[in-house]
Amino acid sequence: MNFCIFGCIGLLLYVSCIPDENKKMNLWEIYESYFVDAKYVDLTHAFHPDIPVWPGFGKARFDPAISQHDIPGYVNADDTFTIKQHGFIATSYYLPTDQYGTQLDPPAHWNPKGATISDIPPTYALRPLVVIDIHDKVLNNEGYHCQTADIKEWESQYGQIPNGSVVMIRSDWCKKWEEVDRYNKKPFPGITLEALKFLHNERHILFHGHESLDTDTTATLEGEYWLLNNNFCQAEGVTNLDKVPEYGALIAIGFAKPEGGTGGFARYIAICPLDWEYGQSIVENPGAPLKTFKTVLVREENGVLKPK
Repeated sequence: MNFCIFGCIGLLLYVSCIPDENKKMNLWEIYESYFVDAKYVDLTHAFHPDIPVWPGFGKARFDPAISQHDIPGYVNADDTFTIKQHGFIATSYYLPTDQYGTQLDPPAHWNPKGATISDIPPTYALRPLVVIDIHDKVLNNEGYHCQTADIKEWESQYGQIPNGSVVMIRSDWCKKWEEVDRYNKKPFPGITLEALKFLHNERHILFHGHESLDTDTTATLEGEYWLLNNNFCQAEGVTNLDKVPEYGALIAIGFAKPEGGTGGFARYIAICPLDWEYGQSIVENPGAPLKTFKTVLVREENGVLKPK
């Protein structure tokens, strides 16, 4: 694994010495030399109407899209679009909140003067990924919160956390995602305010993330309050942290961009070393063309399309 990491670093150093006019080409070289064979692991839950959510928000609703207007000779108002009649289908989504599923919280979620999701810069796109593993402690205490000591233990093994990195807290709480009634109830794992202050004030990370849907279990959610009122973001509802290395991976960060949004429906992808045991490479799954199902897609009772 270290060979792969140092090889990538070497390529980056090489590119830094190339004249500016050639750098675009050489980023392609890095892609071909490393990223095509790297292993990609999705850290994102697919969302649907029956996932865990804070009870104050309620459930989403997925419905077939209907025409809002008459288009003479093609469709009448209130008709449902079908492939047979119109050549396509579409889905209408009622989302009771932007705090839903795997997400990215911007400061505006709690901070009346904070940045919204559409203010987040494109420089968030790709960062070093650090994974702090507390899952053994959570097995013994479901309410265990990541401590500064856990972070320093990681550093004793791998070195100082990189400036500007994303730090994910692995608790394996994501394995309870199908236990909808249990997922959001205390006790659940989180991270202490002291640890958050250490990560941001001492290690200057970009943001942290956790598998639960709240930062901590204090009465005032003190960690979330401190983060967002100090203009930091956080990730919530993350999954599959047991399938990425604690050190040496990258994270690709994407999210919906509603203007002035107070939350982001996010997609996090870990990019792991070539010899990592989990994930798929671009060689293994190039993504085009995508697969075809053996049977037609039909809507389940909750509105989600699945093969029949």
